[in-house]
Amino acid sequence: MQVGARVKMVSEIEKIMNNIEHIRNIGIIAHVDHGKTTLSDSLLAAAGIISDRIAGEALVLDFLSVEKQRGITVKSANISLYHEYNGKPYVINLIDTPGHVDFSGKVTRSLRVLDGAIVVVDAVEGVMTQTETVIRQALEERVRPLLFINKVDRLIKELKLPPEKIMERFIEIIREVNNLIDIYGEDEFKKKWKLKPQDGTVAFGSAKDRWGISIPMVEKKGITFKEIIKAYETGDKKEIANLAKLMPVHETVLDMVVRFVPNPREAQRYRIPKIWRGDINSELGKALLNADPNGPLVLFVNDVRVEKTGLVATGRVFSGTLEPGKEVYMLTAGKKARILQVSLYMGPFREITKKIPAGNIGAVMGLEDVRAGETVVDPSVLEQAAPFEQLRYVSEPVVTIAVEPVRVQDLPKLIEALRKLTIEDPNLVVKINEETGEYLISGMGPLHLEIALTFLKERYNLEVKASPPIVVYRETVRKESQIFEGKSPNKHNKFYISVSPLNEETLELIQKGVVTENMDPRERARILRDQAGWDYDEARKIWAIDEGLNIFVDKTSGVQHLREVMDTILAAFRLAVKEGPLAAEPVRGIKVVLHDAVIHEDPVHRGPGQIYPAVRNAIWAGILNGKPTLLEPLQKLDIRTPMEYVSTIAGVIARKRGRILEVQSAGLAARVIAEVPVSESFDLAAELRSATAGRAFWGVEFSRWAPVPDSLLNDLIKKIRERKGLPPNPPKISDLIGF
Repeated sequence: MQVGARVKMVSEIEKIMNNIEHIRNIGIIAHVDHGKTTLSDSLLAAAGIISDRIAGEALVLDFLSVEKQRGITVKSANISLYHEYNGKPYVINLIDTPGHVDFSGKVTRSLRVLDGAIVVVDAVEGVMTQTETVIRQALEERVRPLLFINKVDRLIKELKLPPEKIMERFIEIIREVNNLIDIYGEDEFKKKWKLKPQDGTVAFGSAKDRWGISIPMVEKKGITFKEIIKAYETGDKKEIANLAKLMPVHETVLDMVVRFVPNPREAQRYRIPKIWRGDINSELGKALLNADPNGPLVLFVNDVRVEKTGLVATGRVFSGTLEPGKEVYMLTAGKKARILQVSLYMGPFREITKKIPAGNIGAVMGLEDVRAGETVVDPSVLEQAAPFEQLRYVSEPVVTIAVEPVRVQDLPKLIEALRKLTIEDPNLVVKINEETGEYLISGMGPLHLEIALTFLKERYNLEVKASPPIVVYRETVRKESQIFEGKSPNKHNKFYISVSPLNEETLELIQKGVVTENMDPRERARILRDQAGWDYDEARKIWAIDEGLNIFVDKTSGVQHLREVMDTILAAFRLAVKEGPLAAEPVRGIKVVLHDAVIHEDPVHRGPGQIYPAVRNAIWAGILNGKPTLLEPLQKLDIRTPMEYVSTIAGVIARKRGRILEVQSAGLAARVIAEVPVSESFDLAAELRSATAGRAFWGVEFSRWAPVPDSLLNDLIKKIRERKGLPPNPPKISDLIGF
């Protein structure tokens, strides 16, 4: 990247940053390998940031060596572009995101700071699983989708389709994307955001060959599709290069962005009520709705990187202005900090700037305890301040590996490196197994963990040994338990607790963030009554909603000293569901009800050492009595294959304990939708390739949690307990509550 071009661009951008009508915040989202980073390259070349000659091959925003080796994006990269439309200058803050399902968490974090997204779809492969996932994620965050149909050259060169068939293919892809907007879009945006090619919300092209066209562009430039087909049919490189001059992809795409992506003020008026938890009628709420650069500072951090000089937090300024020297307060961390430096990201480079006003995306140094998802505010408005809605990820960490350093003396270095990795990627979970002394890393899938291991080696120069991937399970119950008495060791405190399964409607409301722990209890009770069949009075008495989708309800009346030990009881509840009794796996989807309690009047006799075991043992007894089972993660497979391979694919799926959900036919090709347990999927790619002679391609995404078949349950529990260094059998109810 040329230094001069970067400096020139930063100075141009600084001039426009204060004019909020001329700012656009966009992301490029797609299924893996559909051409996001290649498209980004072409946009950078147009801005003079990289040379025209290498655009489409440089993959500048894939600046990590692991990305260059694998040809995929594993993190989100930011860049600010300068673009002129109708003679007026615009700043376009662009984030290139990963497409692989294992890195979908980074897409979620990026979308929070964006107002529009260019959905890239491969013209041959069409709308794949991950395309559907990223569109759903965008619509949940009220981010407007636009469409770029990429690799159009493949329809001409590889499939040799005539013009009318190419048009049919375009219509089919547009219809599929519009269907997804219909399914996942909110009523007030569905109609407005539907793609209409004649308006210019869809572009077609080849990011690699750097040409792109939309219907308004065709009309403006008087180009026909026949000219494009002719250039590829002759195979003349000059003619293909000429397409990029006639209809440059950057012009088509960035013009589309300027026209259809709202400016930050316009977007914040409808996004803030959905993504911010505070009072929109307060002074701070009004500043956020208006993206007021003179209002109190509010920064949402979507990404944190560890550099030699400290942590660099990237985020969007939703209100106020970021400036060095400003004192700020981090709501989640509960700490004050001082901003030392502000800068703009140019791919792998950061260019220091004096200030970043509301509506822009920038980077900050000085926030040492910051993490992704943090809300940073001006301390003067703490009373009105509220955090942004929690980020909701489409997948969960379902695969674990144990790691240890090859050289024992590297252990402190490994601990520090793992700490830094989890700061940069909150979807990596690191635990130390107290029994075995192992360091366990959990991630979204095998590739996610493989990349983490590569980072340990390349960045931190650590040689580590890793176990084969282990699947993470969840514990749950299938029926309501009886009420159990949990006694404290000193026998002075007693808790009467039962456990029952939560219904699917409740789990969905929690997952979607419709029901949260810190919302108004009456509002929450009303939603649970109307949408999940709860008794209103019981729902009013919810004390806690654990992140593993477990609920604690207090049904007691008139118990003395209960409120004084409430925090200790809830801490015990969270401990009990963090590792369940069956196999020390996290508990999911249970309702814990406290029916009655006896609490000692003297605080000395009711400390955590007394209350923790009493509450935990009663909850565990309830789980063991409630027809317990393990839940395993299932993957959804979306396979495109020639029709003759459907039966062999069905055989592979059946061998993997999977099931086919749907088969759709389109001419000579078929689309097979199937579910397979993650535990059976580690060699699935190789089996599918050999079964279809390499002629099938597929996408994978997390589907759901499902009970492990009873025939496999006992052996699986024994295996997990053995691996964790636990006794072979779970505790008995009589061991826990002593009857």
